[in-house]
Amino acid sequence: MWPIVVAGLVAVAVVGERAWWWWTESRKRSPETLEKVFAALENGDMPEATRLSSKSGDPVVCMVYHGLTHFHSSMQGALQVAAGVELQKAGRFLTVMDTLVTLGPLLGLLGTVSGIFRTFLSLGGATVEGATSQITGGIGEALIATMYGLGIAIFALIPFNYFTRKVAQLHFELETAATNVEVLTAAGAKKNLRPPEGS
Repeated sequence: MWPIVVAGLVAVAVVGERAWWWWTESRKRSPETLEKVFAALENGDMPEATRLSSKSGDPVVCMVYHGLTHFHSSMQGALQVAAGVELQKAGRFLTVMDTLVTLGPLLGLLGTVSGIFRTFLSLGGATVEGATSQITGGIGEALIATMYGLGIAIFALIPFNYFTRKVAQLHFELETAATNVEVLTAAGAKKNLRPPEGS
């Protein structure tokens, strides 16, 4: 039973930590700032776009800022590195949750086999009355182990799927923003190179 208890505690800790992380992350999101950065890039105002993005905690805006500060070396590479860092933070402990979904029922099954095995071992020298209580006790232990193992898997599965979807959504937003930055930067540069009207 101790492995099941440890797995249950780990599941609660990981789900709690990820829920807190995503909640604090949602409070940092600032689509208005991102739109202002895009508008500045479209107008060819790189310093203003850099200034706006430097003050935000939004992971997408932070990625944009990282790319803009490396504009003269490799903006695309800087955007990819920054996006990878944000995705790594967002996907933290997903492997642990995936493992718990599989490990929970296996630990429950191990507890079931262990309980039934102990029941058969104790039947050898027991009386009829003692045998009945030992059988019911062993089967009860086996069923409890199975129930807790399945409970751990169910408890971890729903948040795991939810957080996986959140990571995929963030990945899409980062890719979209990176593409927009490259397109708008090129458009802004062409606008600055265009001669003024009437000249």
